Amino acid sequence: MEKEKGTIAVSLVEEAVRCVVRRGIDPAPMLEEAGISPQLLAAPQARVSSAQYGVLWSAIGRGLDDEFFGQDTHPMRSGSFIAMCQAALTARSGAQAIARATGFMRLVLDDLSAHVDATSERVRLVYRLRDGVPEKAMFAYATHFILVYGLVCWLVGRRIPVRTARFACAEPAAGHEYRSMFCDDLRFAERESYVELEPSFMTLPVIQTPKSLKTFLRNAPASFIVKYRNPDSLGARVRRALRTRPVLEWPGADVLAGELRIAEATMRRKLKREGETYQSIKDALRRDMAIAALQKGERTIADIAVDVGFAEPSAFHRAFRKWTGARPTDYRPLPRAQDS
Repeated sequence: MEKEKGTIAVSLVEEAVRCVVRRGIDPAPMLEEAGISPQLLAAPQARVSSAQYGVLWSAIGRGLDDEFFGQDTHPMRSGSFIAMCQAALTARSGAQAIARATGFMRLVLDDLSAHVDATSERVRLVYRLRDGVPEKAMFAYATHFILVYGLVCWLVGRRIPVRTARFACAEPAAGHEYRSMFCDDLRFAERESYVELEPSFMTLPVIQTPKSLKTFLRNAPASFIVKYRNPDSLGARVRRALRTRPVLEWPGADVLAGELRIAEATMRRKLKREGETYQSIKDALRRDMAIAALQKGERTIADIAVDVGFAEPSAFHRAFRKWTGARPTDYRPLPRAQDS
């Protein structure tokens, strides 16, 4: 099965790095381990691969001995996420899984907690701060959400649609990236903090096993830091179909729908339900293909430009800067990465 790929905004890298700096620890070795160059940190629109962010995430967790990055007065010691996965794996349904995951986090953290507020029409993950605790930054809420949501999505074998998200904190610089992570209907500076989920997952069975857990943990957290994608979803099928051919041969939506043996209107409707469009999938694929090729360092920028659909390198440079805010050369491997 082909792994889903994706990229992460460098602004989220910066937020993770700030957590390290606040602890008085030098983040440079962690960034180097992840292959993230200083040039990328200087470009606000730059992006790193999910694999790079996953390596950085793990390196920070080990370096701080805190998988919550020092964002709570009680550290989430290394190994806590594995224990949470093992506890939730014995759940029978999505409802039990999310209850166990949030319950585990309440046992581990002191300042920030979440509880499940469920009705037949909606499920809300409602966040609360302990009395006297100052408002948390959005990165703290996102870290909690990523751990719980990514685990539950994996347990039931599909991406759970996020309907709305509200947070009491101020909007961060990476507000656009958080909308990609959560949903378009995301608002800040609200009276309460919650994420509302489509409730159908609550009755779904937990389909994972101790054997599949080993694979999940081997790929975590890169496997779920990027917005969780079910490999059997229509969006994943569309991406796989596009990856089998050169960008210049990508078909129109009507042709691809025919290849997938569904009506074009049905394809658009199902993609919308998954939080995507055909155009958004194509745009993200071109960007991420370019980043992956640049990071390998094996081909010229002119050749990469052609591969992602640009006849002129100059047009590719303009588009790439629009996509990422950085130059293609900023994504070339670090010298030490080439020597290793």
